[in-house]
Amino acid sequence: MRDRATERWGTYEAFHVPLGDKRVADIVITNHAKARYEDRIKDTKARYEDIALWLWECLKQNRISPYYRKEEDVYLVDDDIVMVAEFSELTGEYDLAGRPLHRMIIVTFLGLMSETIELRDLKSYYSWLRHSRRMTLMKNSRKRK
Repeated sequence: MRDRATERWGTYEAFHVPLGDKRVADIVITNHAKARYEDRIKDTKARYEDIALWLWECLKQNRISPYYRKEEDVYLVDDDIVMVAEFSELTGEYDLAGRPLHRMIIVTFLGLMSETIELRDLKSYYSWLRHSRRMTLMKNSRKRK
């Protein structure tokens, strides 16, 4: 997904939007992210292009922020939607200062904080999830003996 509306004559710099220390010039939606978007965010079928266009607009309007200050993989959209993203450098594409441009790969959408209270503190939620799975596995292994 590239921003097609910003093509101008006489511009030598590729269009990008800063997000933290990254310069996002492209957005890619994975199959898993599309399925989670349809399941947890919108109840209707969505196309990859529609999701990418919506995220691109959110990026341009500065509506995407990091979930944690130090980590760069979990992001909040409109202070409600929790998503996981990875970044990869675009080969051969740089801004005017010579810094590399990045592709934002949306891995998954975790859901809405307003609907799922557990998303308010991801670290304790995942800690609890790991613990409950471990306890279930231990209980099942005891039954087999």
